[in-house]
Amino acid sequence: MNKKLILGTLISVGLTLGLTSSAFADKWDMPTPYGDGVHHTINVKQFAKEVNEATAGDLNIVVHSGASLIKHPEIHRAVRTGQVPIGEMFMGLLGNDNPLFKADNIPFLASDFDSAKKLWTASRAAIEKSLKKDGIKLLYAVPWPPQGIYSKKPINSVADLKGAKMRAYSPTTSRLAVLLEATPTTVQTPEIPQAFSTGIIDAMVTSPSTGVSSQSWDYISDYTDTQAWIPKNMVIVNAKSFKRLDKKVQKAVEEAAAAAEARGWEMAIEETKAKTAILAEKGINVATPSAELKTGFQAIGKTMGEEWAKEAGADGAAIIKALQ
Repeated sequence: MNKKLILGTLISVGLTLGLTSSAFADKWDMPTPYGDGVHHTINVKQFAKEVNEATAGDLNIVVHSGASLIKHPEIHRAVRTGQVPIGEMFMGLLGNDNPLFKADNIPFLASDFDSAKKLWTASRAAIEKSLKKDGIKLLYAVPWPPQGIYSKKPINSVADLKGAKMRAYSPTTSRLAVLLEATPTTVQTPEIPQAFSTGIIDAMVTSPSTGVSSQSWDYISDYTDTQAWIPKNMVIVNAKSFKRLDKKVQKAVEEAAAAAEARGWEMAIEETKAKTAILAEKGINVATPSAELKTGFQAIGKTMGEEWAKEAGADGAAIIKALQ
């Protein structure tokens, strides 16, 4: 065999191997609902980077932040149906499907990070089981900072919220608005500034992170640091898409997910301190809740907790028992 033929054969084999390697590489588009500055998105991008590095490019997760690929309420369905293989979403959005997903939205059930971690430990297995029925695998969950009240005026009691148009982003926040005798109004995160500016909403209960990312100082004057509850986002993957991955790639994804969850909880704690400070620096009146407001919220929280436990049945009772 002459040298030209040998060289040609080697090049052909090399090209074939390259094409074969490329053919086995996967690209996963990943919709996320929040902007690039939010700690959830920062964490997701780090997760995607670590997966790419650990698999030597065999799995490339491309993050589409700010609801740029799929709107937030549609992410669960998109992952379930395989429209996209992976996504991040607010856990409470599934509360109408299964009340377990509302556990971390119940006011004063878990209002500090230690309690929130206990709640997650107690509820994780049941949530994974529920997701599995939809053909979805849970990868990890990360909390938001504790929730406070944003408003155009000081809030000293629950009576100050009566008649207000309150942003609702989950079944629980809608129920909270009703119990406060406010009007629940659905507004997605990117639409918050315009909704306040045009009078669509007068108040919202959300985290310091969302308050900063939406530049709340441009349209509200007061933030009451109620620390009412600590909700979570979760990263989910289509179970069939995950099973199609090579075993080594699956392991890399799971290890990166575990690291992202641990990192994300620490980020949330630091986020709470940093973003609350920014709200104050930008001129918002950051206030601790009055005794009257605490009492009013605790009464509402008791009502919502009892409603949730009844709705969630045996799983709910087990979670409450574990917390106690």
